[in-house]
Amino acid sequence: MSTRFADLFAGIGGIRLGFEQAFDDADTVFISEWDEYANKTYEANFGKAPAIEGDVTKIAAKDVPNFDICLAGFPCQAFSIAGKHGGFSDSYKGQSRGTLFAEVVRICEVIKPKVIFCENVKGLVQHDRGRTFKVIVGAFEEIGYKTFYKVLNSKDFGVPQNRERIYLVCFRKDIAPDKFEFPESAGAQKKIKEILQKAPIPTKYYLSDTYMASLQAHKARHAAKGNGFGYVIRDLNGIAGACVCGGMGRERNLIIDHRKHSMTPTTNIKGQVNKEDVRKLTPREWARLQGYPDTFKLPLSDTHLYKQLGNTVTVPVIEAIAERIKEVLDNA
Repeated sequence: MSTRFADLFAGIGGIRLGFEQAFDDADTVFISEWDEYANKTYEANFGKAPAIEGDVTKIAAKDVPNFDICLAGFPCQAFSIAGKHGGFSDSYKGQSRGTLFAEVVRICEVIKPKVIFCENVKGLVQHDRGRTFKVIVGAFEEIGYKTFYKVLNSKDFGVPQNRERIYLVCFRKDIAPDKFEFPESAGAQKKIKEILQKAPIPTKYYLSDTYMASLQAHKARHAAKGNGFGYVIRDLNGIAGACVCGGMGRERNLIIDHRKHSMTPTTNIKGQVNKEDVRKLTPREWARLQGYPDTFKLPLSDTHLYKQLGNTVTVPVIEAIAERIKEVLDNA
């Protein structure tokens, strides 16, 4: 009999992908994601069945088919170090992002799946002096679940990205183990140079000399104030910083790529292509930093893809945890 999944706050499907790689009998029976562009990438990779439902707050629990495992990467912006720390009061599109986890509770209280799996930023644990996290764990406890959690770093799971996230595994109490061992690592450690696309890289990813000068000036201004803000050029033999969307996300993961490429601009830029060979990582390289296989389709414009890949999960971390969950369920 197949293991049925509900994919809430599905994004582009990274959590689903990791679980499907761990569970060979996976059957995703319900999907919810309100971002129309994320849905396009999701459907390009997983198909249109079942249809992606929109806003989860508008869906009655009785209309959700039964499932065994709830996958929920509920929005993390409200708890992020990079955000405003709004927590439960954080408003987005007229709703509180911080309380969207309550939608997971609402649906799972009715369906009573065997497992609830959640991923979020590591700042969730410290937010509001730990009170936010206590509320979340308490809510799952109240509907009959035992919660285990751990902060893991993507760099320990075969991708060259320094990305710490918290992972929650909640077992229904009638099948909950006394303890749950999270994986510490999986796969050999990699360097940035191992995830680069073959040359030549399109010229549009190489920064203009004018833009480079503005980045240098921006960094100098902050350095004068004692701040460490600004662009970062990563060592090809090292690892990348976390892929994040918005702000200086791409500029904090610049590299110098001396491989042959065109110096002729293909987009409108101010100045010329820089002669130091400084460039951004491409969306495909970001996908590799997140552990997505090259078979994963990236059908949209770069702007959307950088946002989606910055918001998504690191697939090998998810797969490693999912394998541990499967072991528990197999022995339950």
